[in-house]
Amino acid sequence: MSIFFHILSHNIIPIFLLISLGFLLSKKFDLHIFSLSKLMFYLFVPAFIFVNLYTTDLKLSMLKVLFCGVLMLITNDLIARIIAKIRKYDLGLTNAFKNSIMFNNSGNIGVSLITLVFGSAPFVIDGKTPYLNEAITAQIIILVIQNISVNTLGFFNAGRANSSKKDSIKAILKMPSIYAIPLALFLKSIQLDITITPLWPTLEYLKNGLVPMALITLGVQLSKTNFDLKNVDVHLSVFIKLIIGPLLAISYIHLLGLNGVVAQAVFIAHAVPTAVNTALIAVECDSCSDFASQAVMLSTLFSAITLTLAIYAAQFLFPA
Repeated sequence: MSIFFHILSHNIIPIFLLISLGFLLSKKFDLHIFSLSKLMFYLFVPAFIFVNLYTTDLKLSMLKVLFCGVLMLITNDLIARIIAKIRKYDLGLTNAFKNSIMFNNSGNIGVSLITLVFGSAPFVIDGKTPYLNEAITAQIIILVIQNISVNTLGFFNAGRANSSKKDSIKAILKMPSIYAIPLALFLKSIQLDITITPLWPTLEYLKNGLVPMALITLGVQLSKTNFDLKNVDVHLSVFIKLIIGPLLAISYIHLLGLNGVVAQAVFIAHAVPTAVNTALIAVECDSCSDFASQAVMLSTLFSAITLTLAIYAAQFLFPA
C-alpha cells in the first residue's frame, strides 16, 4: 500500500495541481483559450517533438514498440467506429470519440511519468538508474507515433465535422509539428550538430515548457467547459481508454514478445489518459469541444487510480 501512495503522491498529484492552477487562473482572469492553443501548436509541441527525436537513439530493436503503438491506434479506431455505429453518432461526435480513445497523453503525462517511475525506487541501483534510458526510448517511440497521428489524423478527424476533406488536409499542413518530425530525422541522418548553435537553448526551453503549459492550458479549457456528469458517451470513452486500452496493450505486448523494462514502459504508456491535444484540437477546429474536454478531464481524473494500479501491476506482469 505504501508503494501505491508513493506513486499517487509523487507521480499523479503534481499533474492535477498544474491542471488546477490553470483552472483557477482562468476563473480569476478569464484567460483566452485560443491564444494558449496557438502557443501550444505553433511553439511548444513542435519544439518538444523536434528535440526528443533529435536526441533519442532510435534502435532497430525498438521496432516492436513501434508496431505495438500502430496496432493500438488501428484497434482503437475500429472500436470507436463500431460504437459510433451502434450509438448512431453524427460525424462530429464520431470523430471526437475516435480522438478520445486513439490518442494518449504521451507528452504531458507519459514522458514525465516514465521518467519519475524508472528514475526512482525500486529502479535505482547503487544510486544509478540503469533502466531509465531504455524505458524513455520506448516511451519516445510511442510519443512520436502519437504526435504524428494526433497532429495529422487527429486534426483531420476534428476538422471533418465542419470542413471538407480538402480543408481538413490544409489545416494539417499548417501545423509545424508535421515538419518538425522529418527535419529532426534528416538532421540526425546527416549528423549535423545543432546543439552548439544559439537555436538549441531556445528549443530546449520550449521543450521543457510543454508539460506545464499543456496541463495549465487544459485547466483553462476545463474552466470554460459545460460539464454533464451524466453523459454516457464520455463515460464510455473513459472506460475504453483506461480499462480496455491497457488490456489490449497487454495482449499486443505478449504477441510481439516484448518483455522486462520495455514491456513495462509500453504498458504504462498505453494506460495514460486521453491526450490533452484532443481537447485543444477540438477548440481549434470548433468541433465537439465540450465532449473532448470532458473526456480528457474525466480520463485524467480517474487515471489517478488506474495509472497508479497500472504502474504497480507492470512490475509483476513484466518483471525486469
